[in-house]
Amino acid sequence: MELVFGFLVFVLVLIFLGVKTVPQGEEYTVERFGKYTKTLRPGLNLIVPVFDRIGSKMNMQEQVLDIPSQEIITKDNAMVRVDGVVFFQVLDAAKASYEVRQLEHATLNLVMTNIRTVMGSMDLDELLSQRDKINASLLTVVDDATTPWGVKVTRIEIKDMEPPADLVDAMARQMKAEREKRANILDAEGFRQAEILKAEGEKQAVILDAEGRREAAYRDAEAREREAEAEAKATALVSEAIAAGNQNAINYFVAQEYIKTMKEFAISPNQKLVFMPLEASSVIGSIGGIGELFKDLKDDGGPGGNGSGRAGHVPQVQRD
Repeated sequence: MELVFGFLVFVLVLIFLGVKTVPQGEEYTVERFGKYTKTLRPGLNLIVPVFDRIGSKMNMQEQVLDIPSQEIITKDNAMVRVDGVVFFQVLDAAKASYEVRQLEHATLNLVMTNIRTVMGSMDLDELLSQRDKINASLLTVVDDATTPWGVKVTRIEIKDMEPPADLVDAMARQMKAEREKRANILDAEGFRQAEILKAEGEKQAVILDAEGRREAAYRDAEAREREAEAEAKATALVSEAIAAGNQNAINYFVAQEYIKTMKEFAISPNQKLVFMPLEASSVIGSIGGIGELFKDLKDDGGPGGNGSGRAGHVPQVQRD
């Protein structure tokens, strides 16, 4: 009875040793007499008790490692302190277990050395302005290096870059100078544009003024031409009347010039003293002659008409 009980216990122990449960997100390697034989996937798995054993338990999820801060020397001999993070995932549990020892430590050191290599080949300005380029270069190099380990590096991110304090101050002064330079350029451009617009406005004003003066001169010339035509016509009419022997036409011309002269004399800016009447009887007689002239022209049907008018009749004007 004891033998049977012992056998049952032995069988139960063998079953317990031969049945392995692998949790989700992990894989186990199996070794037989110290040599890798297979990989156990998540779920219920069976191995040969006593002969087989679990070699390594690998986490197949994406993992993250903090890259400690380190100082690097850039291409232009600037000292910069940087740190970052690396994300990786084990794709082959067997390679990750047997191709490299201390996978996380090896990956961390590989990333740190490549950070010094990549960033040390760049100037400080490139280092500060091209972080995406640095991340892409590091990812390419490290991923290629970890492929034989059965590891896929998914991302490498540089978190902080800290230049020395004196460089930070110099950069701040440079940035301030650049901004002042841009501000001065913008001010100069604005002043230049304003001067151009002002000159264009003045030019347009001069053009419009010249066009206005040209139009005014044209209209003045037209008015003078019409006035001359009217004067010529009036002169022709009076000349015909004089030729017909009408004395009133002569009186009309005399009165017209007399009144014009008196008008110019009155509006002149010099001081003057005029005693009236000034040959007023002559003016009145001339005005009477003008009336008779128009009456004669009306009766004759024109200056040279042959009607029954009184051409040649000179009315008598009483003078005072």
